[in-house]
Amino acid sequence: GVDQELRERTQELIEHPPEILIANTGIGMRAWIDAAESWGIGQALVGALRECEVLARGPKAAAAAHAAGLFVSRQATTERLDEIVEMCLRRGVSDQTIAFQLHGDDSPEITKTLTEAGARVVEVPVYRWRLPDDTGPAAKVVEAIVLRRVHAVTFTSAPGVANLCVLAEADGKLRSMLQALNTVVLAMCVGEVCAGAARELGVADPVVPDRGRLGPMIRTLTDRLLAQRRSLGPITLAGNAVFYQDERFDVSATEGALLHRLSRRPGAVVSKSELIESVWGAGTDLHVVEVTAARLRRRLGPIGSLIEAVPKRGYRLRVPPH
Repeated sequence: GVDQELRERTQELIEHPPEILIANTGIGMRAWIDAAESWGIGQALVGALRECEVLARGPKAAAAAHAAGLFVSRQATTERLDEIVEMCLRRGVSDQTIAFQLHGDDSPEITKTLTEAGARVVEVPVYRWRLPDDTGPAAKVVEAIVLRRVHAVTFTSAPGVANLCVLAEADGKLRSMLQALNTVVLAMCVGEVCAGAARELGVADPVVPDRGRLGPMIRTLTDRLLAQRRSLGPITLAGNAVFYQDERFDVSATEGALLHRLSRRPGAVVSKSELIESVWGAGTDLHVVEVTAARLRRRLGPIGSLIEAVPKRGYRLRVPPH
């Protein structure tokens, strides 16, 4: 298991101290030191690492290394492993031993690059990302995205994005999920590493905060969702709620997506095929637009007539005067 492998790698580094340590994550560094202490070799590990050059991927990893009593030589400004690798290559790693604290998933390209440059890389597997034993909750998230029942999804790690895609693909819903994330459901990533993984997996334009932290991510997400509020004369659209003259009308996720799509160009006709593509995804029967529009009109009561069907062309949203 991971614990046994971690103990073996730790003992190996104590006996043969590395010249370089790549501190990848804060939680990983803390967990590694804690595990070593539980085995009674914590001081020996810190002693073996104290003389090496510590390269930290980000401030959390740097803080954890400092807390353990290590001196951090350099920190990646981009918080990406690519920058750490460049530091190593510029420094020269031929015949050097590098302890590489993994961040939960395999990073074969990093190890391969450093090994080809002449280094001996000792991977330290503190923890591993894997699919949960109970995939039910994650499957519900996939279903909610596919059916546009959520307006945004947050991703806090690259493996998290990958695992959700694996589960969606197993259920035959990957294509539909990506269509939703590329149209009406906002994909919010905690940082550029996470966003890069999302792009590779098919999410065209994930949103990333200026700083790769949970706080800035939540603020950015809040700002983006607030920006989606739309005022059209006396009507305000906010998520799945419509406000008009002190009245609130709640609509379903699909009805809300249809209404928001029509509201992008008030008064302009939007074809059924365009609505299908943006609200349901390609391959859906055009008849579903008629059914949803009719249901939306009923939910909106006195302002339902603002949604007009234009024969043989599509639908449009008429904006009433104040």
